[in-house]
Amino acid sequence: MQKGIIGKKIGMTQIFDESGKVIPVTVLEAGPCVVSQKKTVENDGYAAIQVGFGDLKAHRVNKPMKGHFAKGNVAPKRTLREFRLENTDAYNVGDLIKADIFAVGDKVDVTGTSKGKGYAGGIKRWGLHRLKETHGSGPVARHAGSNGSISDPSRVFKGKRLPGHMGAEQVTVQNLMVAKIDAENNLIAVKGAVPGPNGGIVVIRDSVKA
Repeated sequence: MQKGIIGKKIGMTQIFDESGKVIPVTVLEAGPCVVSQKKTVENDGYAAIQVGFGDLKAHRVNKPMKGHFAKGNVAPKRTLREFRLENTDAYNVGDLIKADIFAVGDKVDVTGTSKGKGYAGGIKRWGLHRLKETHGSGPVARHAGSNGSISDPSRVFKGKRLPGHMGAEQVTVQNLMVAKIDAENNLIAVKGAVPGPNGGIVVIRDSVKA
């Protein structure tokens, strides 16, 4: 990975390219982020940089994190993420990372936390078929069907698609194209949808498939 940045999802809109074709985009507030820590192979076993995003009042930071930020002489940040870059030597503690590290046409992977749906049934969660609602099927039209055979193996196999908690998990959308960049306002518009609600924290990285 060459570069990465933390951002916040603003919302979706649409823009037009030179030919007048409409492009649906998600607007992300990317940075400015500050390098809060630098990890080395000698000390930590691997090379990486830790990046902070979003200002935080000093009285809201606990003592261990106060010491962590004070060590790097960095203002407290709300969100910290780590990036294992190919060349960490280009960064030092205190350096700013802004939206202009990406360019229009770049392919990126965006990671966020999906919207929580609570406890969901099998139809909503897995797309299972429902039963007919006529001719005596009873009040079970949306219930799950058989969980498996009764005598052999007399258990439910792991991975069986059942009702349960849905959403609120880490999701990565790959290979999104950067459609527009507003470096002055730290905004990046990527083509397509991004996981999570408006205001949710996202991580933007170089695409692994590009």
